[in-house]
Amino acid sequence: MKLKFLFHPLLAMSCLLLATGAASAAPRAKPLHLYTFEDCLVVGISDGDTLKARCGKTGAYEKITVRLSGIDTPERKQAYGNRARKALSDMAFRRQADLICNAHDQYGRHVCKVMVAPLSATDGPKTLDTGLALLTVGMAWWYKAYAHEQSPQERGQYEFAEFEAKSKRAGLWADANPVPPWEWRRTEKARQHGG
Repeated sequence: MKLKFLFHPLLAMSCLLLATGAASAAPRAKPLHLYTFEDCLVVGISDGDTLKARCGKTGAYEKITVRLSGIDTPERKQAYGNRARKALSDMAFRRQADLICNAHDQYGRHVCKVMVAPLSATDGPKTLDTGLALLTVGMAWWYKAYAHEQSPQERGQYEFAEFEAKSKRAGLWADANPVPPWEWRRTEKARQHGG
């Protein structure tokens, strides 16, 4: 049997960094303090990266707001904002989910990886990471500013998913110059304050 090896720029760069020891010079990520919510039902989709879930047993459930970790999607008034919201809704709305959380954001939302069963097996195990799926279909940016909140494996998966979506010009990457939501928010804030 003959083996084929494919060249990939990210893989080549990673190997080079490891070989030269440059990877060890990178800042160390702080340990992740994970907490989970199980038996959740997604009851609302606010935008492409924010949802509401009802977690726990009937009668004693807790309603929480969740910001998907590791990604940022276009704002609702931004190009692709409504498409990103619909993509998340198609994946998660009225579906059972497990939430693997690591932080609270400035608005008090839980920052979580939202896991659901794939659409092809809605009653199966919750193996679909909705944030990673949104990156894959080109409806999100990998939020590098918060990469330290991800495990090394997640960082690699999210970076690669964004790279692949860009290469295929999937979703928002079909635009000649898509504007990252953090830049769009900064511009909108300056515009509203007359700056």
